[in-house]
This record gives sequence, C-alpha cells and structure tokens, in this order.
Amino acid sequence: MPPTATDDGGPDSRGTGGSRLSHLDASGSAHMVDVGAKPTTKRRAVAAGTFHTTAEVIGLLSESRLPKGDVLATARIAGIMAAKRTDELIPLCHQLALSSVEVDFVIGAETIEVTATVATSGQTGVEMEALTAVAVAGLTLHDMVKAVDRRAQMDGIRLLAKTGGKSGDWYRDRSDPADD
Repeated sequence: MPPTATDDGGPDSRGTGGSRLSHLDASGSAHMVDVGAKPTTKRRAVAAGTFHTTAEVIGLLSESRLPKGDVLATARIAGIMAAKRTDELIPLCHQLALSSVEVDFVIGAETIEVTATVATSGQTGVEMEALTAVAVAGLTLHDMVKAVDRRAQMDGIRLLAKTGGKSGDWYRDRSDPADD
C-alpha cells in the first residue's frame, strides 16, 4: 500500500525525520501538502555546495580579471533570486514570503564553498529554498568562469541545518560521508 499524505515529523525508514512521503496521497499520486492548519513558526535552513575550478580561475577572481565581471556578486544575486522563485522551479513547493536570504562564498586554492541561509516565518520549511540558492549560485559561477575553465563543476550540494517547525531542529552530523 502506498504511503499516505502526512507531515507529522515522525521517523521514516532511514531515520531522517518524516514518517511517510508527504507529497503522495493514499493512491500514490503526487499532490501539494496542505499546510493551512499548521502553526506559523520561525524557520531557517542552511545549505552548502562546493564549486571546483582551477588555481588560475581563483587567481583571476581574486584580481577581478575574469572576462564576465564580478563573478561573486552575480552568483550571489542569482542565488537570492532563485531562492525567491523556488516554487516556480520545484514542483509541489509552496510559495513563501522569505524574510531573508544570504549567499556567502569561501574561496579556497581551487574551490569556492557556496553557503545559503534562508529564513521565514511560515507554515512550511525553507530547505528547498536554501538548496536551490546554492545550486543556482553554483550554476552561475560555472557560467561566469567557463571561458577560462570549462571543466569547472559544482558538487556536494547538501542541507546543513534546518530549524523550526513541528519536526524541530536538525543539523547534519559532521561525520556524514556527504561532507568528505
């Protein structure tokens, strides 16, 4: 029998927080979860991903000499815009009034760590908005550096933390293999 539609926050078979797939109804068909009866709470999510490139690109970035201009400012704006439009990109996501979106970068020797923090006061979480912000910021980084490094890649996009809501707070365990 297919899982029923619920968002009760109980443990699922992987121990990850939800007891059933909440976007499936009793017959297994996809539907948007009704969050109307849920209380409004402060919610926050943090996601990250790693953009891999060359030392040459990092050097050009540091010297503001990449052909397409201010790479980080463009990627930051793209990530913020994407978070605000997640419901248009990901089926069954609710349209949310976001109270803040931050996209930050940590530059390494051959990497750029992209982190997005999204917050709202609402009836559903902002995990997808944070993940979408990271993904689109990474895609924008690729677009901005591809003239110099076509092999650049974004990977390791993952949720680091979520707070608020019925299921409470969740933080990725630092020993998680996805963080290697």
